[in-house]
Amino acid sequence: MSRKTAFTVTAVAFGLIAGAAHAEKLVISNWDGYMPPDLLENFTAATGIEAELSVHASNEEIMGKVVAGGGKGYDVLFVSSPFAEALANLGLTAEIDHAKVPNMANLYPQAMELAHDPGNKVSVPYAWGTTGLCYRSDLMETPTSWSDLLQPSDDLKGKVTMLSTDRWLMGAAQLAMGKSLNDTSDETLNAARDMLVAAKGDLLAYDDATFYQKVVSGEATMVHAWDGWCNYGRAENEDIKYVIPAEGSDLWVDAIVITAASEKQEAAHAFVNYVLGQETGVWVASNILYKTPNKAAMEALDPGLLEAFPNMAMDPADLIKFEQLRDLGDGQKAFARTVTEIMAAQ
Repeated sequence: MSRKTAFTVTAVAFGLIAGAAHAEKLVISNWDGYMPPDLLENFTAATGIEAELSVHASNEEIMGKVVAGGGKGYDVLFVSSPFAEALANLGLTAEIDHAKVPNMANLYPQAMELAHDPGNKVSVPYAWGTTGLCYRSDLMETPTSWSDLLQPSDDLKGKVTMLSTDRWLMGAAQLAMGKSLNDTSDETLNAARDMLVAAKGDLLAYDDATFYQKVVSGEATMVHAWDGWCNYGRAENEDIKYVIPAEGSDLWVDAIVITAASEKQEAAHAFVNYVLGQETGVWVASNILYKTPNKAAMEALDPGLLEAFPNMAMDPADLIKFEQLRDLGDGQKAFARTVTEIMAAQ
């Protein structure tokens, strides 16, 4: 996913590791713009450890590369939690040594209880949030249900978009039906398929990248959205609002993992620790406009930011009530087949 950038983070000196022992650069793979543009430079200044960024466009892209190469060539990965879980199940992630990540103390207690990795044994949460409906409050009433998206009123037909990324596409139907987001039974998958095929005719588009711009322009009136992306639209038009339908949301988590194949485990831990620092966390929340699990950072945010973007102020105790997307294991094949059928339907 693309993210916004535009902030400078001051280096934080903690000197955990001498850089001389790590002549080779750490290789970190992340989405474009999902961390401070000068983070690696500042990390090197603080620790003496050099690092380089490898950008991936999607979870699926980096997952394919890591699985094919056994993780070699990468030291640290930013991935969504189902993929962190899948990598761990494949033995491709290293255990996190908490003694080497003292900034873990900056996290909310709830961030240590996430279903995909209780206790943060093999991953560290970086950002988290919800999926819901982003809409023009000056053009429509507040939507209340996923059915408002899947079965829009006549005046909204051709004015709504949906996410096409498979877990979130299916999630809209699964939530509307009151089913688990991780249910791969034939009954649930077939019902979700039929619901989503029927919804296609009323869509303006499937859109994972420019949907908030469509709401800003008025081309779309309501879109299926990740909370932070809706905030990008709200930054341009205060009439744009975000709501979680009555049936609920998923709890999405973007996490950091260290590859088991990395030969620079000490340096990788130092990087994770640096990312969890309060100042870096303030940049993350202030610029990507997503909630983060970094309690120290969230409490240091400008209160005006939370007033401008109310979904960022959601209490972690409420956030973790939503179901996490999980690694589907063998069920992923049936799930992927269902998504293919939906996309191929006329």
